[in-house]
Amino acid sequence: MRIYLKLTPNEEVVPFNYQRALVGAFHKWLGENELHDEISLYSLSWLYGGKMRRDKKGYDFRHGAEFFISSPLEDLHKKAISGLFKDEDIQWGMRVQEVRICTTPEFGERQRFIAQSPVFIKKRREEGKGQQFVFPGDEDANALMTATLQKKLDRAGMGYEASVAFDPEYQNPKTKKITFNKIDLIGTFCPVIVEGDPEAVRFAWDVGVGHSTGIGFGALR
Repeated sequence: MRIYLKLTPNEEVVPFNYQRALVGAFHKWLGENELHDEISLYSLSWLYGGKMRRDKKGYDFRHGAEFFISSPLEDLHKKAISGLFKDEDIQWGMRVQEVRICTTPEFGERQRFIAQSPVFIKKRREEGKGQQFVFPGDEDANALMTATLQKKLDRAGMGYEASVAFDPEYQNPKTKKITFNKIDLIGTFCPVIVEGDPEAVRFAWDVGVGHSTGIGFGALR
């Protein structure tokens, strides 16, 4: 299931690294929860519908913006909707103007998804010091995405399997760096192909792919 949120136009400059504010609004709507410490069985998109300002200090959404919350957890959606009706404010003068709910489509056993937000993959460095970012073309990129999706399927108690792979025919993957809680993270805009049990493919659309879907990476459309 997915909640699409239509936001009013901004009254202040929306900074390039705005994702933390969206995550904050989401958890505000949920109220007291333990999702910060759990594997993310949900995904949050980035804002869409705006343009970079001419002074290159951030974004403007003159006609408003949209973003979505996606999850197979019905209770999560109920709490989010209840919370946003009590406090629809986001930041920068933007607030929720409209809410639209969409059930998870049927995709069959194979679907190519567009990355609405960059796919973020990380692994521990071989020497054991810190994390290493992984990108399309790296030999373990697809295996890491598949393992993360399978872990989420297992956590959700779903006995299904699916594989995830970057589209090998896509010629122009683009990396994007954002700073979240003072940490630089780099993901990639590149379509992915999910294959497996139909319910697992639908699940991937709900939870996103890669790491850190709960802070705005790997949302799919």
